[in-house]
Amino acid sequence: MTRLEVWGDPIAHSRSPQLQLAAYRTLGLDWSYERRRVDEVSFDAQLGSLDDSFRGLSLTMPLKGVAFAAAVTRDRAAELTGSVNTLLLAADGPHGFNTDAGGIARDLAERGLDTPATARIVGAGATATSALVALGELGAREVEVVARRPEAAASLLDLGERLGMRVAVAPLSADAFRSSDVTVSTLPGEAPLDPVAAERLAAGGGLLYDVVYGHWPTALARAWESRGGEAVWGLGMLLHQALLQVRVFTAGDPARPLPDEERVLEAMRAAVTGD
Repeated sequence: MTRLEVWGDPIAHSRSPQLQLAAYRTLGLDWSYERRRVDEVSFDAQLGSLDDSFRGLSLTMPLKGVAFAAAVTRDRAAELTGSVNTLLLAADGPHGFNTDAGGIARDLAERGLDTPATARIVGAGATATSALVALGELGAREVEVVARRPEAAASLLDLGERLGMRVAVAPLSADAFRSSDVTVSTLPGEAPLDPVAAERLAAGGGLLYDVVYGHWPTALARAWESRGGEAVWGLGMLLHQALLQVRVFTAGDPARPLPDEERVLEAMRAAVTGD
């Protein structure tokens, strides 16, 4: 049997098995997909212990950096972000991909934001890097990055320059923020947020796209909705990045659509929403 797993620490909360297994059932593939708790220290040993029945791995926190280092090749999104969330296992070694950026871009486009003129990212961690690549893929050219520590956003300034984007950084304590078509929040769902800062961010308008798919609604989403704005959670990102992983695991290419892909996508959506 062909085997796939999702690795991370913690991992019990992962919805990847439901998503991925729904896809393989729809495609008529008798593949297995399980969770495994793996930390950064044990990653290399665990990777080296896999036999030929393993076709690929999905990686979640805190393994995206060590997976990047382990990959013998990396796609463009992985190279830009320094992050790998997908490993395709082959005789010549693991091949790395980042489907997070594509997942954000596909979900925003599905929501009608396929060409945002202006955008904002809240946070400056690894997910913010994927969000910036996604916004660049959609054609955004002006992005404001709001961070608790502006110095932490230095790598995003460099990445914006590489992508041909104008990136400005503002502290979360700023008195006001620019208006934008979309705000992508990459803050953890349980992260505390000053209510004043939340209100100032919400005053900028546009859609709030919060990558969190647990701990909903977040403090920022509540502030957005209290002003009559639209706030959506990150389940769509999870869904679309998983679809791109299925493309990698079945065809080796995140750009190659699956057979009857719309039906596969709907089966995956139903697996996590119950619809």
